[in-house]
Amino acid sequence: MISSFYKSCHKIHFMIKTPIPYFDTTEIVMANEKTFPIVKPKLQWLMWAISVLFVFYKYVIEVSPSIMTKDLMLDFSLNASSLGHLAASFYYSYMLMQIPAGILIDSIGTKKITTIAIALCAMATLIFSKTTSVEVAFASRFIIGLCATFAILNTLKISSNWFHPSKFALLTGLMLSLGMLGSIFGQTPLAYFLHNFGWRESITYLSWIGFALALLFLLVLREKPKHLRHYNVTQEPKHKTPLLQSLIAIIKKPQVWLISIFSGLAFAPVMAFGGLWGVSFLETKFGFSAQKSASMTSLIFLGFALGAPLFGWLSNRIGKRKPFMFAGILTSFCFLTYVIYAPTLTFFWGGTCLFLFGFSVSAFLISFTVIHEINSPLVTATAIGFMNLFNALFGAITDPLVGAVLDSGFGRSVVSAAFTAKDYEIALSFLPIYLLACFGLLFTIKETYCKQLIEERVNT
Repeated sequence: MISSFYKSCHKIHFMIKTPIPYFDTTEIVMANEKTFPIVKPKLQWLMWAISVLFVFYKYVIEVSPSIMTKDLMLDFSLNASSLGHLAASFYYSYMLMQIPAGILIDSIGTKKITTIAIALCAMATLIFSKTTSVEVAFASRFIIGLCATFAILNTLKISSNWFHPSKFALLTGLMLSLGMLGSIFGQTPLAYFLHNFGWRESITYLSWIGFALALLFLLVLREKPKHLRHYNVTQEPKHKTPLLQSLIAIIKKPQVWLISIFSGLAFAPVMAFGGLWGVSFLETKFGFSAQKSASMTSLIFLGFALGAPLFGWLSNRIGKRKPFMFAGILTSFCFLTYVIYAPTLTFFWGGTCLFLFGFSVSAFLISFTVIHEINSPLVTATAIGFMNLFNALFGAITDPLVGAVLDSGFGRSVVSAAFTAKDYEIALSFLPIYLLACFGLLFTIKETYCKQLIEERVNT
């Protein structure tokens, strides 16, 4: 065991100097079914399904604070701003770890490191459920975010290793659909457990599920088909470049930055409203019960889960990415703005609007496919990790920002219900602004026409 640990450390130490394939324009070809080896579909989908369980688990833990805001504020004596920082501590580490996690996955593989990440995530969740110290609670959420970084990157790498590039948009949509189902479970069903067992006992159960998941990864997951050295690369490429230079090549592309900022701005309203502040907002402004409010916000994630694969499939169908991104962002802006500023709202109409908001905003997930298409498949995790950094960055900024505005100048009590409907309207006004900024950014993002621009030529 010590020997294995030493070898892993040795690998990490030298990974920056390790060359990986780099593709110049003379080696660029389009992927087609002939260049991709035949793999048993059942095995492909089994590996993908196991990977996506971690995504599901990650979203359950990520959104869980939204249904226990009052419990957390009372147990740890927090105001709204401090609660925002506690929830956002997940995003602080999630943001910092994106690029390192991508590099680790692309360099030394995904199975072992993701298995360790799940186990540590479960351990931190267990500590969070038991602690009475606010400092330990912050540290636990920080570690959870650190480990959760590997969830999406691992699944996208497995998708890249096991499936043809033409399936990537659909697989990305399906992955985040199941992730959103995790967000739904982290709201209404988890609210039931909280009501019956309390928040500490419920989170303890989640930690044991994490340990079981880590064991499943260790025993069953395979990184790639045995007969493949790497994703549809059947021979050693002629041109190589060190990993650090590959990372620099990624971040020197203006389109990578634009797509990443777009993605972060689009995703922040989903997690800020659905993942933290939406439940207390609906309780305060419209007088819904906690369980009804949780049910309504969970419809955001249900809509998201249904829309994500559909938009991925449709964009492949018409051969364009941007039209659905434009339509989705504009529509989501309209529905979210209505919910925030509507003077009255019924349970049915409010739920419908939030469902349609989640459905339409899920079109932004096409950006995952776009970032994949403009970079080499061999650095898929690193490129998407860079983009995910912005998703975490805007999440880390937005949760405490909303809390700070709620606290600012009002002298409220620490209980969230003490804030008025007007307070929430002002604090949540950032979210529609984010979506308007997304719409403007789309005019600067280039259409890829569903083409994988960088692909190694496979000689036959």
